[in-house]
Amino acid sequence: MRESQHISIYIERSAAEVYAYVVNPANLPNWAAGLSGSIEQRDGRWFAESPMGDIEVSFVPENPYFVLDHDVTLSDGTTFNNPMRVIAHDTDCEVVFTLRRQSGRPEDDYEADAAAIRRDLATLKQLLQK
Repeated sequence: MRESQHISIYIERSAAEVYAYVVNPANLPNWAAGLSGSIEQRDGRWFAESPMGDIEVSFVPENPYFVLDHDVTLSDGTTFNNPMRVIAHDTDCEVVFTLRRQSGRPEDDYEADAAAIRRDLATLKQLLQK
């Protein structure tokens, strides 16, 4: 089954400021509890401790469109692509994360993932809100 949901939050801060914070993987432990307990750079790549074990996180190259798509690669080599954007709205912005349901993943797990993303985005807002 192919299913996605767009999870978003408004932040009273410029899109450029929010993007600059989020695109820096070193900031992940501050707001992405579901992804990173700690993070370190090794040979130009970012590795994090997570509930899923050690993972690699790689964002698309920095860009003027505030695209934050990133891959999360598990220790077994499984890679998940996570579309994410910061969208300017007047002087504020909206952060949008697209959660894709993985094939065979139970509904309860999918909804738990959505709840975790909502918590992470709420933490991000709390950190960055004016």
